Amino acid sequence: MQTFLTILSLVTGAVITWIDSRPTWDDTGITAAMLLVTAGVFGFLGPNRPWWWALLLGIWIPVFGIVLAGNYQALLAPVMTFAGAYAGKAIRGSLPPIGE
Repeated sequence: MQTFLTILSLVTGAVITWIDSRPTWDDTGITAAMLLVTAGVFGFLGPNRPWWWALLLGIWIPVFGIVLAGNYQALLAPVMTFAGAYAGKAIRGSLPPIGE
């Protein structure tokens, strides 16, 4: 399951970055919300490594933002992914274990 989630999180982060990099896309709020919610889902599904999901999802935008456009403000994107992943972990931890 962890390998599947790792590959899925990398692909999802790349797709969100691709959408964000389109010339006709100019909505940082929606991109931030996509990162927050997606990281929350991964944090919920894999609560043992929320930092891993946050990193895999959130690294794409800063890398491309800095390399292609010199946009150092893109370093704020991982903040959203870390917040989402740890929120997903917290929600999962607040639920009773399955089967009890």
